[in-house]
Amino acid sequence: MKLLRRAWGGVVGFWSQVSRPAKHLSLGFLTFGGFLAGIMFWGGFNTALEVTNTEAFCVSCHEMNDNVFEELKTTIHYSNRSGVRATCPDCHVPHDWTDKIARKMQASKEVWGKIFGTINTREKFLDERLVLAQHEWARLKANDSLECRNCHDYDSMDLTRQGDRAAQIHRTFLATGAATCIDCHKGIAHRLPNMAGIPQGVQPLPASEGH
Repeated sequence: MKLLRRAWGGVVGFWSQVSRPAKHLSLGFLTFGGFLAGIMFWGGFNTALEVTNTEAFCVSCHEMNDNVFEELKTTIHYSNRSGVRATCPDCHVPHDWTDKIARKMQASKEVWGKIFGTINTREKFLDERLVLAQHEWARLKANDSLECRNCHDYDSMDLTRQGDRAAQIHRTFLATGAATCIDCHKGIAHRLPNMAGIPQGVQPLPASEGH
């Protein structure tokens, strides 16, 4: 009986705290209102995030639409016999939520580039092309070509349907982790900048490691 009274007293005490006026509104109303506001904020945030994660948003500025997007249209990632298209976010935005947020924060500096016209002409874009490409290559190198691997999985590759050279390179470098996709596939979706002095492909393993 004492336990029942104690439990009831706890319920009454909690309700009195929740229903106690906070100047003009009860604590319960403020809590519920805050909960609803949190849901609305979170929903709005995720909606805005998904809008920025579409191809339409990516090419809404002429810098992207007139340069790299036009190049993408000529590649197998845009049009192919299977009808599977890789869009801008598929290759440039991680799928995992935490990695996606980190990438969005990193890419926010592009807003400054837009404001100050860093590549607002074709000439400026070509002048900066190598620097921009190197930033993206370095990012993909650091995350082990994460975005590539969202679609291309080594364990799912049928090496017998690849050329002898490609199959050998994949077995030697990709399967062992000695190299990652971006090491060899820098020009897979966009034209390459002037590559003079830029290492291309993977470097041969020492003889002791190659056997």
